[in-house]
Amino acid sequence: MAKKKVELGVYRVTEIIGTSPDSWEGAAKNAVETAAKSLRDLRVAEVCKLDMKIEGGKVVAYRARVSLSFKYDA
Repeated sequence: MAKKKVELGVYRVTEIIGTSPDSWEGAAKNAVETAAKSLRDLRVAEVCKLDMKIEGGKVVAYRARVSLSFKYDA
């Protein structure tokens, strides 16, 4: 049997925050999709923290803090 070649790489993890007026899911999706416009080869996104922005006693935005990993170009 042929052995599968193991891919070597270096990855960076950065933390970003996405917002949405509707949901935490929308906030996380917005964070990843916006980051994908300037970062290539995104690998994993992990939602680390969820919170809300409140104004006048009402929720006006949902926020998702996301750890995002991407591969460095060789």
